[in-house]
Amino acid sequence: MVRICGSTAPFACRRSRSAPLNAPQQFPFARQSAGPAPARRPGSIRRTTSIDSDWPEGFGQPWEMKGRARDLLTPARGDPVVLAAGSMVIRTSPIREILEISATPDHARLAEMVGVRAGGASRHALAATLGDMRGTPIFQLLDDFAGASLVAGWNWSLWIENWRERIRGNVQKTSGRKGKMVNICTGFTEGASSLTDDGAPDHINQSSTEVGPLADRDDPVGWHAMPDQAGRPQARRARRIDIWRAEGVLKVDAGFQDSGPNPQGRRTAIHEYRVYAEVDEESETLVSLQALPLILPYRECPGASIKAARMVGQPVGAFREAVLDTLAGPLGCTHLNDVLRALADVPVLARMLPKGHN
Repeated sequence: MVRICGSTAPFACRRSRSAPLNAPQQFPFARQSAGPAPARRPGSIRRTTSIDSDWPEGFGQPWEMKGRARDLLTPARGDPVVLAAGSMVIRTSPIREILEISATPDHARLAEMVGVRAGGASRHALAATLGDMRGTPIFQLLDDFAGASLVAGWNWSLWIENWRERIRGNVQKTSGRKGKMVNICTGFTEGASSLTDDGAPDHINQSSTEVGPLADRDDPVGWHAMPDQAGRPQARRARRIDIWRAEGVLKVDAGFQDSGPNPQGRRTAIHEYRVYAEVDEESETLVSLQALPLILPYRECPGASIKAARMVGQPVGAFREAVLDTLAGPLGCTHLNDVLRALADVPVLARMLPKGHN
């Protein structure tokens, strides 16, 4: 097992001499939020999406996921312009199977998603039935169903004492390989502190951080409207992608957070990333990438941010599939992979950027 040192400096912990050479390096905990969204740049487009989960029937019962999304142009002069918007409602079973679904704008084949389970199955079904919606805000929401439903139930851990016992049976049905998470991702690499002796995730000793609002109070239109969450277990997956032209490339600033209300009346996050990227506009190829692990549940998790650089040199338009191929298993983080996969829509958004602003 890897020895954990007491240093808080990034990358300060080293593998002990007695540890096997293939033991995963363990990094200090990531416990710092980026805070509210940055100021919008003139000549930029911002996509924001959110998926709110609520359990009106209680823990372990079907729940409702409401998604909202918006593409907002901030011109060099004048008021911001909404380029596109969308919303969805999914009622999902405890095993993350779609029971009911609706969306705005609607799609003639949307009902075919009923009965599909979250994960690889939902992504394949989405591409096969609604692939003509790729690049739109509503497609991003529907694609995010897989990851948002996977992590949403975590918020209950803040509200009930016997969380580990209550969730164990459900994890075996909905996560990993019948509840075994070994080598599912960087955070669950074999030998990691995130795993119990039987290979299940350690839901008791995970880290989380209290966070503030995503929206900047000085920029009320910087995020689409999101409902207040307080007083009961709920969850929110929120993402932001800003793109603009500078220095001869497309600049990308993406933020991502999984959070929910806590019993103290504030908010707690379990995941947060910030990603900076540069894309060659002509070839639509990723030319640089920096992934910052801000809030993550286990000390092994930040290691995925280093491996994400393997995506450099690949066309971003293919990221929805390429990320899963390149950063599979212990090479990636399920949630960072979702951040990177969403960059597939950067070329579509870039085509809506005003010409001549650089």
